This record gives sequence, structure tokens and C-alpha cells, in this order.
Amino acid sequence: MPLLNKLGTAAPRPTEPHLRRLRVALTVFFALDGFVFAGWVVRIPAIKEQTGASAGELGLALLAVSAGAVVTMTLTGRLCRRYGSIPTTVACAVALPLTVALPPLTGSVPALGFVLLFFGAAYGGINVAMNSAAVDLVRALRRPVMPSFHAAFSLGGMLGSGLGGLVAGHLSPTRHLLGITVVGLAVTAATAPSLLRYGTALHPDGAAPVTPTAQTPVPGDGGGVRGDRRTRGLVLVFGLIALCTAYGEGAIADWGPLHLEEDLHAHPGVAAAAYSCFALAMTIGRLSGTTLLERLGGTRTVVGGGLTACAGMLLGALAPSTGLALAGFAITGLGLANIFPVAVERAGALAGPGGVAAASTLGYGGMLVGPPLIGFMADWYSLPTALTSVALLAAVAAAIGFVTRRATAG
Repeated sequence: MPLLNKLGTAAPRPTEPHLRRLRVALTVFFALDGFVFAGWVVRIPAIKEQTGASAGELGLALLAVSAGAVVTMTLTGRLCRRYGSIPTTVACAVALPLTVALPPLTGSVPALGFVLLFFGAAYGGINVAMNSAAVDLVRALRRPVMPSFHAAFSLGGMLGSGLGGLVAGHLSPTRHLLGITVVGLAVTAATAPSLLRYGTALHPDGAAPVTPTAQTPVPGDGGGVRGDRRTRGLVLVFGLIALCTAYGEGAIADWGPLHLEEDLHAHPGVAAAAYSCFALAMTIGRLSGTTLLERLGGTRTVVGGGLTACAGMLLGALAPSTGLALAGFAITGLGLANIFPVAVERAGALAGPGGVAAASTLGYGGMLVGPPLIGFMADWYSLPTALTSVALLAAVAAAIGFVTRRATAG
């Protein structure tokens, strides 16, 4: 049976109260991550103007986010194995809202790039830690609920970008992002005790999570993984799928508003809706993700989603009007919704926090490297042309998913 499809094979069982509470608390942290990240991305046009950066210079500054995240993701996998994914999640949830307040305090491109290193480090760390905790919880629940956590991330992103559009004409980036810092720290303080308390439900004997190995059967997989080399190869495959799809999420977040504002001459408030439409559609897709995976399996979800996103992004990038472009972004969000959660969950099921770290490094690396590459291509060609690369990589993800159905057959 194809490995991608094994997400939907485990029979659901009733969840115990402490697992339900843990799921709620972890969902809040996913939503907070999306909220903070969206608050940053909707103010990128204002910070671009504040620093006097060209598209290429802004791309270089955004590359610092990628650098900070990639370094931290590798380290976070080790921290999760040593201290546990839940305490690491809480620590990163404190750092993330603190660092988001730094970019509007800069007045030059080098200074912006410097502070974005710290923001990228916090963002990368919390994503590996949260996903590692979510993989453990998915294993405990024995249901493919991973999309629901990522739905919370998308919902947080939608709320953050919607709020950003409302306050863009009234608050400076400094006041806006400082407000996000206050909200983020307050949510962390209110939710962290529950997460830490009920996190012991995953390992009631106090033992550390067991990382699947060549000799360790993966729950729901029907047997052990065939050798360490095969495990590493499969984790890489899932990481590549995550990279192709996360590239699109980062590109739309950072460049979607600019595309509407500069190429289609939309009002700044309307332009901010680019990410809102994308995030709303992704949220809807992920809320239905568990049912979709149980009925269709992972392979069909990945292939169908990739092809849908490809068509949607071609419309979003090349449409002659704002309305059609927004519709294209929404279709793209529906298509990409469940691909990344499937990829990260499978990598974690195969190799524990190390697998999550590896797939997340590739995946979120795509999200964070994508915007700088879009900036360079926009300077060489045009922004609409650069955005079509999102459609290309979505098609590549679909192709990898189709081939993977044979390559990962058990």
C-alpha cells in the first residue's frame, strides 16, 4: 500500500480528555504562529518604503529570514529530542512575538536583514517544535488530524493579515507590530501552562518520544521501515514535496500584496486581502483535510492539490484584474492546503523529531527562500512572471506525489 495513503488507514478511536485539551492548546500555538507571521508580511510594503529598498534589495533582506530559520530548524530537532517538543515550543513562542517588533525599528536594508535573522530563527524554531509535538499527538490519536493544526496556522494568518489591512492606513508599522508582540506574549502566557500540563499525556511514564528507526514499526504503517537509507530517502522525498508547496505560501504572503498594488493598481487595503483570500481558502481546505485524507488517501490529496494550485496560481499571477487575481490566490490556497501537513506528518512518523526537522527545513526553507527568489526574478523579468514559478513548483509537487505512490509502496 502506498505510504502516502497510510494516513487514512488507522481507525479513529475516542480521544481521552487530556488529549483533547492538549490538542486545543497546541492548536492555539499554531494559530499564534500564523497570526504573528501574517502581521509581518502585510507590513512588508511599508517597511520596503521605509528602508528605500529595491525589489532585489528587499529580496536579499528577506533571505536573512531564511538563513536564521534553516540554522535554527536543525538545532531545534536536537532540542526536541533532548528536552521534549512541548517545552521547546513554549520557549520559541516567547521569542517569536518579541522578534517581530524589530523590523520597523530599522532604517536601512543591512539593518533590516540583521534583525530578520532573529525573526527567522524564532519562526523556524517554533515550526519544528510544534510540528514535532503534533506528530506525537497524531500518533496518540491514531487519526490523520495534522491538517487541523495547519488550519489553525492559516486561520491565524487570515486574522493577522485582515487586521493588518484594517490598520494599515491608521497605525505605523512600529505600533502595529508592537501590538502583535503584546498579543503574542499574552496568548503564550495564557496557553503555555495547559500545553505543559497536558503534554505529559503523550508520554505518561515520563519517557522521551521513541524515534522510529529501521527496527521500529511505525504505527499505522503495517510494519517496520526498510532500512536507514530508505528512511532517509523517504524523508527527503517528503521534504521536497513540502518545499515545492511552501514556496508558494511564502511567495503569496510576501509578494501577493505588492503584485496587486503595483501591477494591478489596487488600493493598499485591498492589496492586503491577497494573503487573506489565500489564507481563508487554505483554512477551509485544511479544516476538511482529515475527512479528505480518510476518504481519498494521501496520494490523491497531494496530486489533486498540486494540480489545483498550479491552475490557481497561473490565474493569480496573470489575471488582468484584481478580482480574478484574488480568486486565483484562493484556488491556490485550496490546492496547497493539505500537501504540507501530509509531508511533514509522514516524515515525523518515519524518523521522529529528526524527520520533522529535516522535512521542515526543506519545507519552510522553500517558504522563506521563495520570496527572495521571487524578488530577483521580478528584477530580471517582472513580478507576474516571477509568480508563475509558484505554479511550476506546485505541478512538480503533484508529479513527485504521483511517483511516490510507487516508490513508497510497502
